[in-house]
Amino acid sequence: QVQLVESGGGLVQPGGSLRLSCAASGDIFKTSAMGWYRQAPGKQREWVGSLSIGHTTYLADSVKGRFTISRDNTKNTVYLQMNSLKPEDTAVYLCKTSSTNWGQGTQVTVSS
Repeated sequence: QVQLVESGGGLVQPGGSLRLSCAASGDIFKTSAMGWYRQAPGKQREWVGSLSIGHTTYLADSVKGRFTISRDNTKNTVYLQMNSLKPEDTAVYLCKTSSTNWGQGTQVTVSS
């Protein structure tokens, strides 16, 4: 089964940027759409955005205009570029397709 591993999180000041990576153990992104999600402490997991097989991007209203999603097929990796970060973006970020399990995620903390 293909596995996804998230990375790239960290501590950043408000207004800063981070790029998260979602690396797959196989070329699943060529045949499956994927989604980015996040879960803040004490809150339910929420959808952040999705990338279709044809590179169409869908983003939640809360991140539209600040986040972008892209894919590198040569590396079997999808990226979440996060700009103009806000404290409310603090969460564990996870990626998933319909056929993969939830991974550990990567922690993003936005704080001064």
